Amino acid sequence: MTMKKGLGRGLDAMIPNKIANKVPDKALAPKTENVPEAAAAATAEPAADGTRMVVDILKVDRNKKQPRKKFDENALEELADSIRQVGILQPILVTKKGDIYEIVAGERRWRAARQAGLKEVPVIVREFTEEEIDAISLIENLQRQDLNAIEEAQAFKRLKEAHGMTDDQIAEKVSKSRAAITNSMRLLKLDNRVQEMVIDEKISMGLARALLGVDDSEKQYEMAQDAFDRRMSVRDVEKLVKQLNAPKKAEKKKQDLTQYQLQFDEYAQKMADALGVKVAVTLKDKNTGRLEIDFYNTDDFERLYDRLK
Repeated sequence: MTMKKGLGRGLDAMIPNKIANKVPDKALAPKTENVPEAAAAATAEPAADGTRMVVDILKVDRNKKQPRKKFDENALEELADSIRQVGILQPILVTKKGDIYEIVAGERRWRAARQAGLKEVPVIVREFTEEEIDAISLIENLQRQDLNAIEEAQAFKRLKEAHGMTDDQIAEKVSKSRAAITNSMRLLKLDNRVQEMVIDEKISMGLARALLGVDDSEKQYEMAQDAFDRRMSVRDVEKLVKQLNAPKKAEKKKQDLTQYQLQFDEYAQKMADALGVKVAVTLKDKNTGRLEIDFYNTDDFERLYDRLK
């Protein structure tokens, strides 16, 4: 089974140094769901990576900050079938919160185990700070590619803002390019309704990125709906966005040149007064343009030529 690059390297290679030494190296070890779990004792069993034990599944609860909000029901049912037949290979990583064991890593297995009708589940109990729980949960999901595009972008943002990681550090931890991290977080600039459409898989991430070129949120949402209804491709949307922005760019360029045009018009008028003919300046940008000097016959042209020479 091919594993995502980075798994099993130890969390010291995956999360900020300030908390890395407090997190177990095996917290995100590669997992194979369809291999039988060895018989586990119902009593606590000390281990190097935490206390291994079997607990009542009703005493295990999800992490409320889990970045993954939606789970593929078909995939969960397949995992539940596998668990019914062969059990759970990798214990769920938890931390004790009063009478409850809060999941740090392994919520998908926990959900599938409940679906399979298990009464007890194997766990590894470790002590973690809230910061450590958040970092482990984020990175586990990111490395396993368990998140949709918006959840992934939100996870990157949390690693950056809550855990002080740079784009380069995040890229290294999750085996992606820095540009991929930056482009992912740009999706959070989309209108919330458009983000929901990405989450619901109504529009693709590529199509959503094309809509980033639309500044007006209402127009952005309208175009997203239109793209969904008409089953438009990313290229189709890119063309529409380009057409939408073309007049705006031309108008903005015209406005930017207005102050310079007025100045050159003054120069043109002075030249016209001096030469006794019509003179006009048309700007292409603030530094270049076209100078037009009218003449009315050959003698007039020769006169202007002598003056300018």
